[in-house]
Amino acid sequence: MKGITDEPQYSVGLLEGGTALCDVIDNHIYEQTLSEKNAFFVADLGIIMRQHVRWRTHMAQIRPYYAVRCNSSPTVIEVLAALGTGFICTNKSELELVQSHGIPSEDIIYSGVCKQVSQIKYAAKNGIDLLVCDNEAELRKISRCHPNAKLLLQVSTEASSQDDEMSMTFGCSLKDCRHLLEKAKELGVQVVGVRSHISSSCKDDQVYIHAISDARCVFDMGEEIGFNMKILDIGSGFSGSETQLELINSTVMSMVDLYFPSSTGVSIIAEPGSFFVSSAFTLAVNVISKEVVARDRQDQAHDDPSPNDEPEFQYYMNEGVYGSFASKLSETLIAAPSVHKNTALNAPVFGSSLWGPSGDDLDQVVEHCLLPELNIGDWLMFTQAGAYSLGQPLCTATDSPSPPVYYVISSRDWFEMQDTGVTHEATLKNFSLVPYFLNSCQTEAALSVPA
Repeated sequence: MKGITDEPQYSVGLLEGGTALCDVIDNHIYEQTLSEKNAFFVADLGIIMRQHVRWRTHMAQIRPYYAVRCNSSPTVIEVLAALGTGFICTNKSELELVQSHGIPSEDIIYSGVCKQVSQIKYAAKNGIDLLVCDNEAELRKISRCHPNAKLLLQVSTEASSQDDEMSMTFGCSLKDCRHLLEKAKELGVQVVGVRSHISSSCKDDQVYIHAISDARCVFDMGEEIGFNMKILDIGSGFSGSETQLELINSTVMSMVDLYFPSSTGVSIIAEPGSFFVSSAFTLAVNVISKEVVARDRQDQAHDDPSPNDEPEFQYYMNEGVYGSFASKLSETLIAAPSVHKNTALNAPVFGSSLWGPSGDDLDQVVEHCLLPELNIGDWLMFTQAGAYSLGQPLCTATDSPSPPVYYVISSRDWFEMQDTGVTHEATLKNFSLVPYFLNSCQTEAALSVPA
């Protein structure tokens, strides 16, 4: 690769000569062990590219619009923009971030349940016309501040069970849609489609069937009133599992073909977030304290442990739910980590709980898992860490900055990404590929990415 581009903003380690992701993680742990033992992320951009290929394989008829709130890393935005995704933003900061990468306004959707007037005006000023709306109050604001808006009417999705209540909290009911469509017509605001919300925990294909059939009803109402309905957004809820993609491919696409055949000219889009980024990021955290929290529960009268006691350990880490594990506050299950140290195959394991550094009762990351006994200074590895984990800490009690992210990509993945098709000329121009050397993150050699 030759040529000089603008000064790069994103340094990406280029893995060559058999260097693997685990080698990169080992290397940074080695360096942090010699310094401050700060937590850090390692992100493999090749995984994002491969997830995009999987999407195109299973969901060829559905264009992805990446949910920026899931992971707003500029590097992630750069890669997904290069791969041709659209973007869905919930606030002005996300809109500005996406626009800074040269994304056309027609590839951006401004969602958000309650939009500030100033942010609606910002969208109008910048030609971002696709907005989501689900109630009359929002509709009136949009009609005043963005008369050229094109609305996606957000319709609530029927929950599959009493345990799946998230989908009931978003959108207007089907019976209220006609009133909202008539009010939009009265106010002179265009409605161009429907957006559904489906929870990522949903495993019942009947929910998808109901959502698409309801959307067809709204399309019919909108067309009857005089709107040109042309966009169906099946929403978010993509976990990234192969099983879910196969479910959606078999169930959703058959319903789409039935209710929205290609002859109608309706564009089908969706809003994957964690699907693209979750598995691409690994978080390394350090054990900063430990306690023995239970001994011989059958005989609470004895303060001193007997030889038959089996301890349970409570470990404190330098990242918690007020930082990189913020998704835990929304009751997302955090999987047990792996231990980054050599242990014998027959080494005993003990009941353990993992906590953040704040000392707060809510700062529990993992309630229970089995781990070999750890020491202060040991490292734990959390995979699937790319969703809702990057951003400003929710509190500053620990005076700890957000963990740095070290981006890497294999030379094979990099060239395959070029072959995948770069649709935006402005993207990937800010990358500097740096050959990755073990035990040295600093190098004067850099490969500039051709425009």
